[in-house]
Amino acid sequence: MESNRCPFEKAILSTQCQCEKAAHHYVGERTAVACESVDVRHDCVTLLRLLREVSRFALKVTDTARELPFGKEMKIVYGGLAGLQALLHEAHPGKIDNIYALMREAKLRYGTLEELPCHEMVRYIAASKSGRHGPRA
Repeated sequence: MESNRCPFEKAILSTQCQCEKAAHHYVGERTAVACESVDVRHDCVTLLRLLREVSRFALKVTDTARELPFGKEMKIVYGGLAGLQALLHEAHPGKIDNIYALMREAKLRYGTLEELPCHEMVRYIAASKSGRHGPRA
């Protein structure tokens, strides 16, 4: 199951985010989230890698390839997804209803995830509080 583990598992388990490709599994007493699609999971891993890279300065870290403290990781996840939602919908982000739909829309608009203007999402990452999205008005 580790091979198809959702990179946004913690956000989905927090109920702040949902994804139509997420499948909940139970491992003992723990709930885990797996992705139903290898291709979608690859896109999520790519997006998370890009968000981690562009957020280094905002989070005051030099190496985002290593495991980050929980709070910083959640800032990247919540803030990054909120920033993506704001970028695509030009509205104040709220709860993320479908991570897959956001990524599909981003790929349609920008061609690839690598073409996303991730630098525009950094302010949402910097302003994010664990469990809350983006800068407040």
